Amino acid sequence: MAVKEPRPVASDSRDESSDYLAKRTLKTGSAGWVLLAGLGVSYVISGDYSGWNFGLEQGGFGGLLIAGILIAGMYLAMVLGMAEMSSALPAAGGGYTFARRALGPWGGFATGTAILIEYAIAPAAIATFIGAYVESLGLFGITDGWWVYLAVYAIFIGVHLAGVGEALKVMFVITGIALVGLVIFAVAAVFQFDASNLTDIAPTDAAGASSFLPMGYLGIWAAVPFAIWFFLAIEGVPLAAEEAKDPARNVPRGIIAAMAVLLVTATAMLILVTGAGGADAMQASGNPLVEALGDSGAATVVNYIGLAGLIASFFSIMYAYSRQLFALSRAGYLPKSMSVVNSRKAPTLALIVPGVIGFALTFTGKGSMLLNMAVFGAALSYVLMMVSHIVLRRREPDMPRPYRTPGGTVTTGFALVIAAFAVIATFLVDSQAALWCLVVFALFMVYFGVYSRHHLVANSPDEEFAALAAAEDELG
Repeated sequence: MAVKEPRPVASDSRDESSDYLAKRTLKTGSAGWVLLAGLGVSYVISGDYSGWNFGLEQGGFGGLLIAGILIAGMYLAMVLGMAEMSSALPAAGGGYTFARRALGPWGGFATGTAILIEYAIAPAAIATFIGAYVESLGLFGITDGWWVYLAVYAIFIGVHLAGVGEALKVMFVITGIALVGLVIFAVAAVFQFDASNLTDIAPTDAAGASSFLPMGYLGIWAAVPFAIWFFLAIEGVPLAAEEAKDPARNVPRGIIAAMAVLLVTATAMLILVTGAGGADAMQASGNPLVEALGDSGAATVVNYIGLAGLIASFFSIMYAYSRQLFALSRAGYLPKSMSVVNSRKAPTLALIVPGVIGFALTFTGKGSMLLNMAVFGAALSYVLMMVSHIVLRRREPDMPRPYRTPGGTVTTGFALVIAAFAVIATFLVDSQAALWCLVVFALFMVYFGVYSRHHLVANSPDEEFAALAAAEDELG
């Protein structure tokens, strides 16, 4: 008979009062699988409008294409793994909840921290792209983006504070408009497509360099963080588990449906934008879809609708960072005041504090740098989440799993390997920015080791998941 390893539990946790938890309860039953799928697309759709094209500078079309295929495979495998874990452990902590069950308090907090780094920085990167689209339209005579950054942060934090049901519906509508914009662009771009534009970056003298791979073999690796931008944040769908209808069924359906849509849009944008506008011209563009169409009526339409796409992701990632911070705070990993909700069941400080940090980061004005920093946090969290899936499959084979990942640990093992290479790739692109993220991550872990691990809330949902599992181990 196999002997189970003892499960790591928090020895210094304690129960809080029912009043404590009542002030930290989200609105339930707000979303079915269609809204959750819309949320998944909403998280990511700005990546189709801007950001990914900086990968052309790192690897050319060939490098970004190969990186994109690898990353699409990684995300598909990861989504299938997360669908299983979210069906078994439906809580607002998402990846943190999975890792907490599998890897104990340290692993749970490390995963939650990496996700927070991703979600706090990604909106700042998107805000810089919003500024580029607004400036290209000449709206209100704006030439300095910080007014735009302030407006979008203030307006959309306000909408989120009005409540999750309202926020999810707004996100769904905006996402629908953004998808229409991609269709309009695709139709217009087909008539301007020229295959020679795909490879118009001059080859360097790097190893393996060619017109297809102008930066050589290493360019493929360097393009990985920008390929991730096509899909970054889809892993946030399970963060809506506590606010979803029948989460064990609807969260897996929602995240898989969203991934299917994003695979189509990513492929279309990579080929059509580069083929219509040229790899050389698109590699540093802040609004590549617009510039690829030139001075046409379609370009103006796409420019306006492109704002919807960028706003959709900006808006929805705010939702994601607030729920991740809410879950960590409610369980005592971060200051507990961050998880108090308002009368509309929205976590007030969990929305405002990362928003202030993100707004401050926009003053760097470097969208590509912020993108790389967000990818660092994302890829690190992917490594930890895939390890969590493998551990749970092996240590808890009998855990109820309404949905099971096709291929099991082989599938998530593939995602784990690619995610580990993606973490390293962020240092290839901008070692200083990635190092700063690593320092911030380390400071969070010091905070946990010195203080918060001694003040965890035993009766929070995520800690209860772990406690129940530990009790089952002892009984077994």
